[in-house]
Amino acid sequence: MAAATESREPRIIQDMFGAIAPRYDLLNHLLSLSLDASWRRAAAAEACREPGLRVLDLCGGTGDLSVALARTAHRPSYVVCCDFSHPMLVRAAPKFRRRRVDGICSLVEGDALRLPFADGAFDAATVGFGVRNLADMAAGFREIRRVLAPGGRLVVLEFSRPSGPVLKRLYGAYLSRIVPRLGDAASGRSGPYLYLARTIAEFPEPDVLAGAIRETEFGAVGWRPLSGGIVCLHTAFR
Repeated sequence: MAAATESREPRIIQDMFGAIAPRYDLLNHLLSLSLDASWRRAAAAEACREPGLRVLDLCGGTGDLSVALARTAHRPSYVVCCDFSHPMLVRAAPKFRRRRVDGICSLVEGDALRLPFADGAFDAATVGFGVRNLADMAAGFREIRRVLAPGGRLVVLEFSRPSGPVLKRLYGAYLSRIVPRLGDAASGRSGPYLYLARTIAEFPEPDVLAGAIRETEFGAVGWRPLSGGIVCLHTAFR
């Protein structure tokens, strides 16, 4: 893996996530100061507003958001954790068994731009920290819309930037200096966490992302900040 490429070429991204999969969960908790669990719970609660839904967890990685979805107050009928990184999904399977959600959570290895599901197969879809890595974000949203049933809900959890000047400055320094060094050191790989930090810093503002979702013919598009704006929770309907 070359150090910190800005490419969204699928094979490069796939290889990068495969390389950091063994320490991915640990670093998510460490670098977010364990706030990531509360962010996923918030996304799951938004996605599952009623029981018995068919839910797609796209870019599901090691399955943490799928577990949160399966444990919501309104239990879904099933959750499909879909990701194109095989090493990530390998780590999700035992997690589902440990958390006793393997009865409703399944794994599918697939590309977000060419989803292996029928039209209208799901009532809700989530994307946790994955849209910024898509080679074509608009194509990804169109595919999600295709596999959602009419009235289906989209929930996107993605990093943003705090609005307050002090927190914004501190967070910028944390992204540029701490995340790449700590992440690469802990993962044993040179480059991936510099890439991830840069994609967070350069990702569009929440209103721009909301506009991109709206342009792919989703309705009732909205968003709200979490943890002072470090993360934003976007919602929309097919």
